[in-house]
Formats: sequence, C-alpha cells, structure tokens
Amino acid sequence: MNILIIGSGGREYSIALALKDDEQVDKIYFAPGNGATCDLGENLDISDFEELSLFAKNNSIGLTIVGPEAPLVAGIVDVFKSYNLTIFGSSKLASQLEGSKIFMKNFLKKYNIPTAAFIETDDKKVASEFIDTLSLPIVVKADGLCGGKGVIIANSREEAKKASSDMLSGESFGDAGKSIIIEEFLDGYELSVFAICDGENYKLLPAAQDHKRLLDKDLGPNTGGMGAYAPTPLIDENLYKEIEEKVVKPTLYGMKKDGIPYEGVLFMGLMIVDGEVKVLEYNVRFGDPECEVLMPLIKSSVFDLFYKGATGNLDNLNIEMSDEYAVGIVMSSKDYPYKSSIASEIIVDEIVLDELKEKAHIVYAGVSREDGKLFASGGRVLLCIGIGKNIKEARDLAYLMAGQVHFAGKHYRTDIAYQALS
Repeated sequence: MNILIIGSGGREYSIALALKDDEQVDKIYFAPGNGATCDLGENLDISDFEELSLFAKNNSIGLTIVGPEAPLVAGIVDVFKSYNLTIFGSSKLASQLEGSKIFMKNFLKKYNIPTAAFIETDDKKVASEFIDTLSLPIVVKADGLCGGKGVIIANSREEAKKASSDMLSGESFGDAGKSIIIEEFLDGYELSVFAICDGENYKLLPAAQDHKRLLDKDLGPNTGGMGAYAPTPLIDENLYKEIEEKVVKPTLYGMKKDGIPYEGVLFMGLMIVDGEVKVLEYNVRFGDPECEVLMPLIKSSVFDLFYKGATGNLDNLNIEMSDEYAVGIVMSSKDYPYKSSIASEIIVDEIVLDELKEKAHIVYAGVSREDGKLFASGGRVLLCIGIGKNIKEARDLAYLMAGQVHFAGKHYRTDIAYQALS
C-alpha cells in the first residue's frame, strides 16, 4: 500500500522510519517533507487539500497520516473523506480540542473531566478581576494555535494582567489571543500520554515526558520541546487506569455524544497533583519530540495501528511494546527559539561503534538539501535517539550519537531525562 504523510518535521520522519520496513507498505510520500525525508520516500510540493486528495486518488494512496495540528484544525480530514479516502486524523470539529482552548476547557467542564479552575473571557476588566482572586503563579493562555507558545505562566498579578492585555489586544498572538483562558496553576509533575482512537475504541501508548525549556535545569524560554524519553517511571498501573477512567473514556464518550466522534491521536498533557490526574491540555496529534521516542518502542506493526485507527477496527488490534526505553535529544540552531539562523551544513562522523549503529539513530526535522548535502535550516534541526534496557543506557547512547553530529551553532540540553535519573 502507498502511504502519504502530511508534515515536514521530526515527527513525520520518525513515523516514516517506523513504517518503511513494513511489508504492507510499498511507497511513502511526504507533503511537503524535509531535506532528509526524500531518503525514505518522495516529497511533494502540494499544499492544497483538494489537490492532495486528487493526488492520493490518482496514485493509489491507501492511507494518509496527518502529522501536525494546523492541517487538522483547517479540515484536511474532512476534505479527504469527501473523496472516500482513508485518512488517520481528527475532523475539523474534533480538532477544536486543540484549536480552541476555550472549546477544550468547556468540554472538560461539561463532562466532569478533572482540570484546573478557569475562566474564559475577551474582556480585560473581567480578566483582571479574576486574576486578583488567584494564588500565584497564574496561567494565561491564548485560545487559538500559537505553535506551542501561547501559554504564559505569570509570577505576579501584574505580569498576568499584562499578558492577558497583550493577548486580548492582538499584540502577542494576533487573532489567536483575542479570547483567552485564565486558570489556576497546578503544582505537580507533567506527563504526556497518547491514545490512538477510532471514534469508539482506543489503544493507550506508554507515557512519555518531554522537556519544554531551552536550557538545562528547565531554565530559559519555552520551546516546541528540547528532548523526551519514554516510558517514564513516574507512572504505574494504577495511574494508567485512573487516566483511562477519568480522562480517556469520558473524552471519547463526550465527543461521540456531541456528534463529533474522536478519531486519530489524542495527546493528553496531564499534571499529576498529589497523585490525582488533571488535564492541562489536549492536542490532536503526536507530540514532537515524544513521537520520536515512542515510534521505535512499538514492536507490532505501526501500519496496522494507524490503518485500523483510521478504519474503526482498533478493537481487533493487539499492540506489542518493547521492554526497552528511548531517549531523544533535540539539536537546535543557534538562535532558536528567538529567530532564524543561517543555514549550516550538517556533518555526521562515521559511526564505528556497533552498539551505536544498532541502538541509536538520527531523526531529521529542520533540514534542507542542496547538492546532495544536508543543511540545518530550521529551529529544531534533528534528534539523536538512543534505545537501551534502561533510561540511563538509552540516554548515554543518545548523547554519544549527539557527539557524532556537527553543524555551526548547534545547541542541545545536556540533562534530558534528569527527572527519571535524579
């Protein structure tokens, strides 16, 4: 079967890596892909959803997998389904779970899914008055998509009021911040948990943990993610069961009851507060870099997981997971996340250590290709992935691989997975 993957980052590259050796997969296409995905398949210079649908029809695409949130929120799944094409991802209406934080928070409230106390507003005066009732710190969120950067954690009421004012005026995030959520700060530890859903059934994947801050010790600005590891030891079977009973099942029930059954990846950003689960946010796609550490841990067919998810047959699927651990180290360009950097050639040393050849690999993201050479051209350039029998072994291999990769201005954290190893 021919596969089309929508997206251009490390998430999409890692999905293709997991699919490429499956005997059920013939050829992989990427729209648009990056400078390295052409080593795994064929890149397409097509962005229009109707054109992509026609390409899929004319080139016997049996399954399309949507990586990023923007095309999901824009309705790519609805367009493909109008052509009777099989596509893995959430509909435009269901994608409001990520596309609108107000929709998401009201959905949580409606179906009694645990989350932080909040208000939604587009009024500066209402925002200011609610801020005065909260303990510090205070969380201010833009309603719409902001590339993972639309959340401000304010350490003073003045900072919270300024953040809300800047959002509502359009100064911070344009139209995405014209309505906002203000909520209490939850003090605990975060988990990323992913469920593959077909509208009725689901399969839960091992919990991962990512590192949002740019610098070691969780300092510096928030980013799209500087590294991740999975599975995390910060969860046990009782907590998995609580997540299923209090979050996953009521979410699928509520979406179906509201007439918008949820299909695709349900990414639950959770805070564990004194052993209790609280939902911070939903995303309607795999996290990046969490996807890159989860894909190599799936021993059973990744194709079956996506295809059965897209065709409503997850109840007939058994997932087999590796008993190993994966750690991913993000290498970013010099000026990330502040501004773009000048493209720089990527040099990878010859890998001579057998263990590194077998248990580590590179996932390419923000890269371009010129005259057969790869260049660092995006913010998050690539990830070095290590697989080991424990987190320390996986981490050590990932950092060993990172030492083999060179480009001008490369930056990476040196403490990924510290929570699990401290």
